[in-house]
Amino acid sequence: MKIIRFASADKEVLYGVFSPDRPDCARIIEGDVLGDYKITSREEKISQWLPPVIPVNILALGINYKKHGDETAMSCPDQPILFIKATSSITGHNNPVVLPLTGSDMVDYEAELAIVIGTSAKNVKPAMAMDHIFGYTCANDVSARDWQFDKQKGQWARGKSFDTFCPLGPWIVTKDEIDNPNDLVIRAILNGRTVQDARTSEMIFNIQTIVSNLSCAMTLLPGTVILTGTPEGVGFTRQPPLFLQAGDVISIEIENIGTLTNNVIKEI
Repeated sequence: MKIIRFASADKEVLYGVFSPDRPDCARIIEGDVLGDYKITSREEKISQWLPPVIPVNILALGINYKKHGDETAMSCPDQPILFIKATSSITGHNNPVVLPLTGSDMVDYEAELAIVIGTSAKNVKPAMAMDHIFGYTCANDVSARDWQFDKQKGQWARGKSFDTFCPLGPWIVTKDEIDNPNDLVIRAILNGRTVQDARTSEMIFNIQTIVSNLSCAMTLLPGTVILTGTPEGVGFTRQPPLFLQAGDVISIEIENIGTLTNNVIKEI
């Protein structure tokens, strides 16, 4: 099932079930999508796509693909490397990524598979980790590299947390529809050109390990979003570097999930 969050024509914010047979509307969900809910027969037109979940936390992994570690000259970690993005950084499908007024000429894309936690997880074993997952979505871990590496003394949170720097969507695909999240094609496509192309099977730490490991440090609450890392092909490692510019269109495409697309604009 594909669960979306959207604004209707009269600006009502709703959850719904998306069907490709009727791509301009959704069947309304009543209740808590992470708890008790029901799918109604009511349909509403999709006026604006919104992030499919309002995260209580956004937890993100660095260097979770070996080839990405190689291209950044960072060694492969022996356990997941965690950083946190501000929850205010989320935006939805077909909404703009905004280059900040405060300045960065080094805004980069990062295609990532995102996990959405459905039930609280604390100190869970890898074998039980999947029980706590609600579903999966596409994410773009947009990053201002100058703020990430230089202006904040290597602290990543600010460079990763500008408004609109965490596009999510277009929907959450419930876990029952993803047979093996540890082996999906993942791509980033910039202005029609594929710039990242990998499989989640190339991750250093798989889904079960990530959820288990993070749950040993903190309670993973329902609505937690976990970004599982990006593969090779990011812009700042290229020669010459390839950074997002106003007018660009960036898409994140993940097999069996969908395509998240955002245009790029400057803040005014």
